[in-house]
Amino acid sequence: MDLSESEVHSFIVKLWLESVADEAGRSVWHGYITHVPDGARRYLRDLDEIPDFIEPYVGAGARRGGGGKLRCWLRRWRPSAI
Repeated sequence: MDLSESEVHSFIVKLWLESVADEAGRSVWHGYITHVPDGARRYLRDLDEIPDFIEPYVGAGARRGGGGKLRCWLRRWRPSAI
């Protein structure tokens, strides 16, 4: 399957565990996500923000149900707080 570069999106996600625990005694994840082709970046205070950043780039795929699959995959992948 040949895809043009305009149809391919690459993202870099960098995450780190904040050393200060929240009020519930859980550690807090922080990080950022970068869209490689255009350099757009969003800093994250919650891992649930990752699909919000990606969905505008995958547009039509998200409207056809791909966004739901993306969110489901990210929920399964989400690291548990240490």
